[in-house]
Amino acid sequence: MKSSIFSRPSSPLTSPSSISPPLTPRRTYSETTMEENIDYAAVIITKWDLDGPTYRKMSTLFGDDRKEAKRFIEGVTGLRNAMHYYLKINSSSEKLIRAQRLMQVAMKRLEKEFYYILSSNRNVLDAESVSRGSNRSSLSDFLEDEVRGDEIIEDGNSASDADKASLMAMADLKSIADCMIGSGYGKECVRIYDLSRKSIIDESLYNLGVEKINPSQIQKMDWNALEAKIKIWLHAVKIAVKNLFYGERILCDSVFSSSEKIAESCFTEISRDAAINLFGFPENFAKSKKVLSPEKMFRALDLYEAISDLWQEIEMIFSYDSLSAVKCQAVSSLLKLGEAIRVMLTQLELAIQKDSSKSPSTGGVHPLTRYVMNYLVFLGDYSGLVSDIMADWPLNTQTPLPESYFSSPIPGSVAMQDPSSAITVRLAWLILVLLCKLDGKATLYNDVALSYLFLANNLNYVVSKVQNSNLAFLLGSEWISNQESKVKQYTGNYERMGWIKVLMSLPENPTAEFSLQEVKEIFSLFNLGFDGTYKKQSRWVIPDRKLREEIKISLAKKIIPSYRVFYEKHRGKIRRDFGVESIVRYAPEDLNNYLSDLFFGIEVSGSTKTCSSYETSSESSLSSRGR
Repeated sequence: MKSSIFSRPSSPLTSPSSISPPLTPRRTYSETTMEENIDYAAVIITKWDLDGPTYRKMSTLFGDDRKEAKRFIEGVTGLRNAMHYYLKINSSSEKLIRAQRLMQVAMKRLEKEFYYILSSNRNVLDAESVSRGSNRSSLSDFLEDEVRGDEIIEDGNSASDADKASLMAMADLKSIADCMIGSGYGKECVRIYDLSRKSIIDESLYNLGVEKINPSQIQKMDWNALEAKIKIWLHAVKIAVKNLFYGERILCDSVFSSSEKIAESCFTEISRDAAINLFGFPENFAKSKKVLSPEKMFRALDLYEAISDLWQEIEMIFSYDSLSAVKCQAVSSLLKLGEAIRVMLTQLELAIQKDSSKSPSTGGVHPLTRYVMNYLVFLGDYSGLVSDIMADWPLNTQTPLPESYFSSPIPGSVAMQDPSSAITVRLAWLILVLLCKLDGKATLYNDVALSYLFLANNLNYVVSKVQNSNLAFLLGSEWISNQESKVKQYTGNYERMGWIKVLMSLPENPTAEFSLQEVKEIFSLFNLGFDGTYKKQSRWVIPDRKLREEIKISLAKKIIPSYRVFYEKHRGKIRRDFGVESIVRYAPEDLNNYLSDLFFGIEVSGSTKTCSSYETSSESSLSSRGR
């Protein structure tokens, strides 16, 4: 065979017998560094090997020596870099296999440390502490401060021991999570976190009294037991949202800040079921038919208000797409509660229309009036919520009630176009239904004057309740003014019809000249009219002091001045020719005293109020035997 043109002739220097053994290949700088990384990692990882001979069962890597913990994380980081390096150049390298084994030991150790930190720091990983800790620019800065021994400053002051413990736990958890996720052990880290923190949420809600109760269970409860559950829930939901879930969201985002996807997955896993159960209680309450009565409305409004007030926090805490079911549940509860509240209002209206209770014989305020107005006053305190609930629930004006009963606002008016006026119209309508019912009850009185007094008392009570509550702002000054005018009309009708015999007994011109017989007849008619009216009306009542005094003053102005003029002009004739006591029974001063005793609902017999005696002295006058 011919030699190649590139062949060199043999020489003693290059003969086979004189060739030296091959040299070891020169290592690169990168390879040297990676080997050193493995060696460095092996020392510290082996030291903390859970299955190693030097492992101390009670020792904790992150609790005993913070510098040691930092070196451990650095060792794992270097080991990870070495693994990436050898994986690229030789996937079957013994060094890669060694590094992988060391990594498994390290991850096993970090899993234990992660679990220990979570379990031993439950009391300092609360919402308030976590929130303060998350405000630091970087939790890793905290670790650096701790390693150097620097004092931790929060808001210009030295951090408390509790805050330091919380910050340290959060920083350690984040450090471990970053290391494990970066090393491909994110699932193991997440599994430990989910088990630990989910149990915290479940236990905390249990301690707050939150239970999983379905509609059928609610249906079987008596109201007192159910109301107790509602009160517990109202207290619990605020703490759960503002503290528990809020703190867990912050902690989760902080620990897994290196991966938003993992942070979302973790928080969803630990919070979704518990939150859905929490926000599902109001909906289950609203679905129960036994609670759909007007008396239960305010608890339904309390539940509605609790979710509404927390809605901003709910949206922020459960902002992840994977937690949309939580927000949907909260919205569903609001919708179901709104439906229930509308049903309750409808039932209230029907209950007013169907009321068959008797009116007070004294003409006082009807129990129905007190019940409805107290109910509406409370309802007015929830005006913002009720406006939202009624915004898409237009008032049905196809009713048998006459249109003339409407005052302000009128359904269909410009004011009705404003959604915020929905509650105003609904309240005005319910009061209108009440007043119409009272009109019907007033017709059952045999005495027309008493029926007008009954209407005056009840409408005055309605106006007073409105004026002294949030209803005044909802119904407005025009509505109040219109109703006050009606009260005056009723009182005017009462005075005219109730005192007609007394008023008609007095002459139009009391200063005119009358015969002795005419004077006697006028006094007799007055006595008869006043005695009968007073005796009958002594049982009637006007509960409102202001209205009572106004009516007394009005009656006194209508009766006493005319009677006084007639009395002063003609009493002399009676004194000369007749037995005065049998004819002139009342002095003008007596009438004021008798009127002052009216409208307290205390029946006074004729014998308890005697006429005043006539003094024979020319300078004396009829004395008052009033109070």
